[in-house]
Amino acid sequence: MALLLPALGWAQYSISGTITDRSSRQPLSGASILSGNTLIKSNSNGDYKISRLKAGTYTLTFRFIGFSEISTTISLTNDRIFNAAMAPTNIITDEVIVKATRATANTATTYKNLDKQELEKYNHGQDLPFLLNQTPSVVVSSDAGTGIGYTGIRIRGSDATRVNVTLNGIPLNDAESQGSFFVNIPDFASSVDNIQIQRGVGTSTNGAGAFGGSLNIQTTTRRDSAYAEVNNTFGSFNTWKNTVNIGTGLINGKFTFDGRLSRIKSDGYIDRGASNLKSYFLSGAYYGKKDLLRANIFSGDEKTYQAWNGIPEEKLKGTPAELGAYYQNNKGQSFFTPADSSNLFHSDKRKYNSFLYKNQTDNYTQNHYQAFYTHTFNDQLSLNTALHYTHGSGYYEEYKNEQDLKDYGLANVILGSDTVKSTDLVRRRWLDNDFYGITYSLTYKPTTRFNFTLGGAYNEYDGDHFGEVTWATFNSNGQPGDRYYNGNGFKTDFNIYGKATYELGSLILYGDLQYRKIGYDITGTDKSRIELNIHDKLNFFNPKAGITYLLNNESNVYASIAVANKEPNRDDYVNIAAGLSPVSENMKDLEAGYRFTGNSIKAGLNGYWMIYKDQLVLTGQLNTEGEALRQNVADSYRLGAEADVQIALLPNLSWGVTANLSRNKIKDFTEYVYNYDTKINDSFNHTHTNIAFSPSFVGSSELSFRPFKKAEIGLLSKYVSKQYLDNTSNNTRKLDAFFVNDLRLGYNTSLGKVKNIGITLLANNIFSELYESNGYTYSFTYYGVQTTSNNYFPQATRNFMLSLSLKF
Repeated sequence: MALLLPALGWAQYSISGTITDRSSRQPLSGASILSGNTLIKSNSNGDYKISRLKAGTYTLTFRFIGFSEISTTISLTNDRIFNAAMAPTNIITDEVIVKATRATANTATTYKNLDKQELEKYNHGQDLPFLLNQTPSVVVSSDAGTGIGYTGIRIRGSDATRVNVTLNGIPLNDAESQGSFFVNIPDFASSVDNIQIQRGVGTSTNGAGAFGGSLNIQTTTRRDSAYAEVNNTFGSFNTWKNTVNIGTGLINGKFTFDGRLSRIKSDGYIDRGASNLKSYFLSGAYYGKKDLLRANIFSGDEKTYQAWNGIPEEKLKGTPAELGAYYQNNKGQSFFTPADSSNLFHSDKRKYNSFLYKNQTDNYTQNHYQAFYTHTFNDQLSLNTALHYTHGSGYYEEYKNEQDLKDYGLANVILGSDTVKSTDLVRRRWLDNDFYGITYSLTYKPTTRFNFTLGGAYNEYDGDHFGEVTWATFNSNGQPGDRYYNGNGFKTDFNIYGKATYELGSLILYGDLQYRKIGYDITGTDKSRIELNIHDKLNFFNPKAGITYLLNNESNVYASIAVANKEPNRDDYVNIAAGLSPVSENMKDLEAGYRFTGNSIKAGLNGYWMIYKDQLVLTGQLNTEGEALRQNVADSYRLGAEADVQIALLPNLSWGVTANLSRNKIKDFTEYVYNYDTKINDSFNHTHTNIAFSPSFVGSSELSFRPFKKAEIGLLSKYVSKQYLDNTSNNTRKLDAFFVNDLRLGYNTSLGKVKNIGITLLANNIFSELYESNGYTYSFTYYGVQTTSNNYFPQATRNFMLSLSLKF
């Protein structure tokens, strides 16, 4: 810290002023002012102030939706005032595409915005969830341990199936599983302009219900100048990322074209946890005085070696005797071959992967097509519409030992006097689906005090699920191309919402009403070859209301109440225990908070109470495929407080910190344990237990120091308290707390025609914390003894990524 002491003696100055509409001379509230890496917003009076600046030259850029950008260079030797009078633009900006589903500075919703510059600091090849790791209440995990390949995200303890994700307002969540699989669109962050993360129910949006939060993602927007960018990363575990971005800039004041091509490869931290990912993104737009037309085409292709079994606790943490007992207890069920046995006993305990078959891979290609049209009728009324189509197709391949022929529709094989009833085989399980629909929003703003949006969507999903045996020791009567199961899921999703804000002096009222109608049909056979004939229709009404009070130009307080409803997913319908049927989940979300934006500090403090009715939770039951089953529980809740603070400690030293302290409980829960002796489930009642994967504390810290203008040193820290693997609050079934630190070194300069040369060294987990961020558990009773099997997903120890980016 001694090196920082001279900074205290530097003279410090400020730049301040007012931002107005040049035509009406009205102040522009919420305008963006960018100076280097500092981004602030104007207050409700259009005022802004950047303080604690050293003497020198600064470039300020002023931006506001619907207005032409202003840039100015100021030589600072004393306090300066610069008033920006912005001219309404004669062409529409891209922000209108996502505006209907976004919260603003005065909306009674808890949210965080990330712009392109912030995302670029973290984007070195890892999946999008890992780029959000420093945001409030987020916990991320990775099957392969590196953040590449299959990754997961939880917000406030809610997994990806409860986090609504939209790309330019179009749903990304799979209609049946309701999860978002970013592995299917690798390096998508390189085509993202900004993200808004709403925690809790948030505002009305399209697609799956937001029970934990929502990610509202906007892709590439207009760039007026032609550009080319090359980004390359090399890192531990033979990780490579290569990305090329190009764009024409604005042609004839009306047209732009942008493109990206990416490749990511990694061997993974876990044995054979390799990923081979490819993607592209193409976009073209027409900008008129009253019309905007944009088309996006993007695709992802992934091949990942399966690492989704995790590592048994006996292998990861047990003694040799405990590992031996695990082997003896499981070899009869898992049919360990000699190679499997050697792998279990002799592989690295933190990198063990039970799969040895060379093509034990997941393979999937997803193609997206989006078309947007926006028309501005006048200063008060505008319409935004979008058409979309997504096609996904792929399979996972796996080798299986000693499978019963009848389970695959195959006849027994007669060899002389012997009857062969089982075989080793290789199978592929396919998913081939189409998702298409329309979204729209109509915005009416007759006065500066009143704003109304009418929006909604209609989407259809048509997905085929089928399986094939591609090789078998005894293929019996099977023929190439035969499907041993063949099912279909067809889903319709209609929603319409109206939302309005009205200003009464310092008081801002917010209302939001949504109606959603779902139809879901599941037919054919499932992977257990059981006939399916499931039909359900659901109607949801999701009201929301909030109030914001402006304390002064720098701060406000808000409170809101929102209702959300969510349908069961495909597995809930298909795998539900005999005699039961899943019902939809309901949540009431109460939020209250305080926001402050000052010269050297920006803070958001909020509390929440999420009250669930009929939440679907894991019960301990497994189906014949070993998949965990969920069941409705009557009452559960999440009660918590969050903080998100950024402080400028010195002109060249800043600190960002987030924290979440919560209590997450199920009031009454029944655990089921399968009893091999009686062939039925034993039940155990629990009260006031913790909801699985819901840590009571999640915190992050990012300390950023700029020793000189072009360099930055960042220390990123993350703490997550213990989490339970199931809903019993049993301390023998948990993930231990972990504290992980990453170090980021960055340097940016220019040379000749190269506008920016960026070099970044990212050292992840610099203290080699041994931790697991995800896992699962199941229990069973055999010969009167109850046994619990815990399995974990270890994350990589110390590893490095070195990136070089060139911008032209």
